Amino acid sequence: MPDSQPLLLLTRPRAASERFLGELRDDGFSGFTPILSPLIEVETTGPLPELAGVTGLVFTSASGVRAYAELGGTPLPLCYAVGEATARAARLIGMTPRVAQGDAEALLALVLGESPGGALLHPRGTHARGDLAARLTAAGQPCAEAVIYDQPTRPLSAEAVSALRGQLPVVVPLFSPRSAALFAAAARDVNATAPLFAAYMSAEVEAALSGLYVLDSEIVLRPDAGLMRKSVEKLLECARLLVERVGSVKSYESDARSAEDPQATD
Repeated sequence: MPDSQPLLLLTRPRAASERFLGELRDDGFSGFTPILSPLIEVETTGPLPELAGVTGLVFTSASGVRAYAELGGTPLPLCYAVGEATARAARLIGMTPRVAQGDAEALLALVLGESPGGALLHPRGTHARGDLAARLTAAGQPCAEAVIYDQPTRPLSAEAVSALRGQLPVVVPLFSPRSAALFAAAARDVNATAPLFAAYMSAEVEAALSGLYVLDSEIVLRPDAGLMRKSVEKLLECARLLVERVGSVKSYESDARSAEDPQATD
């Protein structure tokens, strides 16, 4: 790896990581070394339930959209998406989604605000939060759910382990509490020594990191992929300046302590 560039560690499922990396490059951002090491993968499982009588779909992830299509699900006139990334996936399979502002609460409010009636279906993964279908039904909007894909865990790659045990700064974007908890456990297991910079999709994601030492971090103002990229770009720039200024984690930690306490010494 170039010793003059910070590292960008992407731990989302491979397709999502590749898409995020491509979008960073489309933004014209460079000067970093990417490492793709998915801690979670997506496996379509099915089955897709009988769709007779279903009048609309509610998607909380792009993975749910893709699994629905892989299982032979057809576009329906009514479709809700939690955010823009999920909406893009829905458009690719021929749907015209109504788009919420990035989280389950916003999606719940959108559906209830429109009161579409009929019978909705929420295709989701094994690991999901928010009890969306149950809450919609309890509020008077019938909604069933179907678990149509799994999200099994994966270990860190050898390249990721080497990066976390090294001295170059590592920037890691974390999009969910589950992925943050998995990353924290993996980093501890490999005795990570690299200076870490973390971008969080929410305060809940930050809390799931469970006290892992992070030199600098950013929490996006709202769950939005574009804002997440901006946070990652900012942290990569901070990491690049760190490499230029001090070049090693020990030097940086000494420099940081001195800045916090002028009397601090090693």
